[in-house]
Amino acid sequence: MALSVRTADIHDLDAIAPLFDAYRQFYGQAADLPRARAFLAERFGHHQSLILLAERDGVPAGFTQLYPLFSSVRTARVYLLNDLFVAASARRAGVARALLTAAAERSRALGAVGLSLSTALDNAPAQALYESLGWVRDRQFCEYSLTL
Repeated sequence: MALSVRTADIHDLDAIAPLFDAYRQFYGQAADLPRARAFLAERFGHHQSLILLAERDGVPAGFTQLYPLFSSVRTARVYLLNDLFVAASARRAGVARALLTAAAERSRALGAVGLSLSTALDNAPAQALYESLGWVRDRQFCEYSLTL
């Protein structure tokens, strides 16, 4: 099967929305395809994220969504790899690896100096994948969040 990764645009909305809805369900959210589609449409419409779409023989297989940020210390652009999802039917076929590689290449091409992501503490398979691609676990900073 041929695997390709490309930058998605608004014309890919109907292909990505079901994957995005499945991603949200994986994290405990109720299925809501209209909401998923609207959220993605807003990101595309306002150029607020970069979405990469993986396809196997032309069939959507996974995606990653990157949000632009800036590092004050590095005085440069970085991207937050916020979402990474591979359809169940396409898992264990190199799709996540291809998406992560493409994310790094595309971010570098856009002038970014780094990528960051978070993953569950117990997600050892994902951590092994990230580390095999050169990602380094942060051991200096704690991450906090505040629900508003």
